[in-house]
This record gives sequence, structure tokens and C-alpha cells, in this order.
Amino acid sequence: MKRLSVFLLTAIVFVVTAAAQAVIKFDKTTVDFGTFPEAQPQTAIFTFTNTGNEPLVVHQAMTVCGCTVAEYTKTKVLPGKTGQVKVIYNGQGKPKGYFKKVVTIRTSASNAITRLYVEGNMTIKE
Repeated sequence: MKRLSVFLLTAIVFVVTAAAQAVIKFDKTTVDFGTFPEAQPQTAIFTFTNTGNEPLVVHQAMTVCGCTVAEYTKTKVLPGKTGQVKVIYNGQGKPKGYFKKVVTIRTSASNAITRLYVEGNMTIKE
């Protein structure tokens, strides 16, 4: 009987702690800048909400090249609150035409990895 009680208590603790997690939900995961001249850097704001029941922390926002920079909320995002990831694309000196860049977001959420995309068609300087 004592073993059964210990097992049940352990199972309950496991279920309760497993259910307590942050969950990140973005309002959108892709921004299309359309057509723009090379001399005009583009900015996209991605807003997210912590839909879980624990605080959320964004650990990292990784970009694929130096032409794309990401800034993000550095403080804990409490349940029900929002944060943002700001992505700036500067194609100065890069090949013209269509592009699609990915920003990988690493967080403390149960869905720990999210990929955000910016795309567009960059033309020659005006």
C-alpha cells in the first residue's frame, strides 16, 4: 500500500509540473515587404503572446546572414502578456531580386523553436 501511495504521489507531481509550461503563439510568421529599392532597409514586427501558464523567455533569435538583424523582448513574458521580435533587412550590396530570409527563435516554451520569415523583391537603388 505504501508503494502505491508513493507511486500515485509521484505521478500527480509529474502531471502537474508537465502541465505548467509557457506556450508561444505568434500573430503571424511571415512578412512580405513587397517590392522596394535597395537603399531602403525594411522592418517587420512579429508580436507573440504567451498562451501558457508559466513565464516565457526568449533565449535567442538567430539570423542566416548579416543582412538580417533581429531584436527581441529580453524580459520574461508573463502568461497572457505579449512581446515582440523586430526583424530588419538591409540588402545594401546584396543580389537584387526575390529573397526569403529565416529567423529562428529559441524560447523556454513547450514549442521551443519557431521560425519567422521575411521576404520581398529588392530592386536597384533609386
